[in-house]
Amino acid sequence: MRRINFLLACVCIMALTIPAVSEKPTTLITAGSRKLAPDFTLQSSGGTAIKLSGYRGKIVLLDFWATWCHGCMTEIPWYIEFQQKYKERGFAAIGVSMDDDGWKAVKPFMAEHKINYPIVIGNEGLAKQYMVEQMPVTLLIDEQGRIAESYSGVIDKAAFEADIRALLDALEQHR
Repeated sequence: MRRINFLLACVCIMALTIPAVSEKPTTLITAGSRKLAPDFTLQSSGGTAIKLSGYRGKIVLLDFWATWCHGCMTEIPWYIEFQQKYKERGFAAIGVSMDDDGWKAVKPFMAEHKINYPIVIGNEGLAKQYMVEQMPVTLLIDEQGRIAESYSGVIDKAAFEADIRALLDALEQHR
């Protein structure tokens, strides 16, 4: 795991030397082509079990991050904002920290940054399931638990928020 984190740190440092751009265009994967997101159950900082499939019926932002990742530090305030702005419409953010020190590093960070969504501690197996090779990696998961978009690197805030709104609009039309 330390070797993976070392590689992830190197990639984050390299990413800082070039303009931060989403790896993919911000268009959503068409509904018929979306694949089911791998399910997981992990404990939140408060000890609550967070099960991804328990969020069915909501639009989920799933963020793989670490306290040492500078790109992650850019995005987290946006995700706090999105959680506050869209939670009443059926949106939920979940952070998956990939810090080796686990809660020892993450809990103080959460308190300092006033994170308003659940955080869990990820593991190598989960990272492999989601093909996390660098951080940040952020996914949008539709109300049926399918991956609607996957971003590697720092996202474009405006385009990402437009994708969130599009998914929420579609969710509201189905209700």
